[in-house]
Amino acid sequence: MGIIAACMVPHPPLIIPAVGRGEEKKIQNTIHAYEEVARKIGVWKPDTIVLISPHQTMYADYFHISPGKSAVGDFGRFRTEQVKLEIPYDTGFTDILSQFAVSERFPAGTAGEREPKLDHGTMVPLYFVNQYWSGYRLVRIGLSGLSLAEHYRLGQYIQRTAEELERKTVVIGSGDLSHRLTEDGPYGYRKEGPEYDHRIMDVMGSGSFSELLDFSEDFCEQAGECGHRSFTILAGTLDGQKIKSERLSYEGPFGVGYGVCVYEVRGFDETRKFLEQHEEKIRMQLSRQRELEDDYVRLARRTIDHYVRTGEMMELPEGLSSELSSCRSGVFVSIKKEGRLRGCIGTIQAVQSSVADEIRNNAISACSRDPRFAPVEPGELEQLTISVDVLGVPEKIASLKELDVKRYGVIVSSGYRRGLLLPNLEGVDTVEQQIAIARQKAGIREDEEVELLRFEVVRHSPDTFQEK
Repeated sequence: MGIIAACMVPHPPLIIPAVGRGEEKKIQNTIHAYEEVARKIGVWKPDTIVLISPHQTMYADYFHISPGKSAVGDFGRFRTEQVKLEIPYDTGFTDILSQFAVSERFPAGTAGEREPKLDHGTMVPLYFVNQYWSGYRLVRIGLSGLSLAEHYRLGQYIQRTAEELERKTVVIGSGDLSHRLTEDGPYGYRKEGPEYDHRIMDVMGSGSFSELLDFSEDFCEQAGECGHRSFTILAGTLDGQKIKSERLSYEGPFGVGYGVCVYEVRGFDETRKFLEQHEEKIRMQLSRQRELEDDYVRLARRTIDHYVRTGEMMELPEGLSSELSSCRSGVFVSIKKEGRLRGCIGTIQAVQSSVADEIRNNAISACSRDPRFAPVEPGELEQLTISVDVLGVPEKIASLKELDVKRYGVIVSSGYRRGLLLPNLEGVDTVEQQIAIARQKAGIREDEEVELLRFEVVRHSPDTFQEK
């Protein structure tokens, strides 16, 4: 036994008739698909349902698994207190899953519960399921701010737990798609909204789960999606399994995408170990990048490797170019892991005696002293992408017309507070965005007057290596 099936479903509260008060008729295709999912679960009669919800307790660096023997919830937030659910938890499943996480130092467990009541991302799917099958126990799991690969890995632990306990298990990935499909939608319109929905329905409808790991963080954010991490955990629970995929419906009448898909396990398939394939692809990409690194990035990487392994600053190597050993400038060192920022520290103007020294000091700070992140561990070193920005001299400007987000970085100052943002950053498309982020970093309100400076940079990064 183990995981026998999985379902991707949305969670609009208005799909519940008492909440929708007639509005639910506008998503009738979704209702029909939901009922089909529930009927299938009624036939499968699982011992355990593992439900992944974006509206469960969520932490930046930890997956929360709901503790306790049971939980209750209602739709009071949606003026429908009379619709209530009480669900027993599968405590044995939760215990074993948590033990796997602890033994392998994976960031998941039952600590830190903030809201024991069932959330609507859990209740909407179970409202339909309970009409056809109620003889299950629930495992309720939230998302995290960790990478998509870590979400997929959690799915693998769920799969191991179901097999260890020989539980007949169904997994439900609860999540809406883009919230930016139309101007009158909840978050307005962005072109990434329809693009995301088309792409995710192709991926989930065909069961091509390897592609889930290729969605960039920025693209998902611009699309305003809700369920991508839920779906990635779901995919991890089916790792190495042969499946029958079925796309049941897609709609988006309220400016939010709703997709329903079902997956039935039909045996094993070694070709569907997608996390292994993804990690091998990343290793090859990073290896090629390292071969192309120039002297600036190579120095930063050597500094980081040496410091993380020894706790000491390495000596500057001999034979550095005059640009590194004799020139002085402000420098930013940025570290990314799996496309996500892992550390970034820099100096606006020269503090050290040379650019090489500036790189060396800021590389150590970026990997160990960025207050937003834990220090880099030795096991992460091979997974890091590093870039070095050498700053030109800042110059004062009189208006936003003198800025260009692709060419110029900006420094926003008010008194002793000062915020800096580098140019040509993914997801920063307008000068207004650039200024707003720099203000936020400095703690400067929108209504406060500021002094603006712009600067150019020479960027040494994997992208520029490939362009040369």
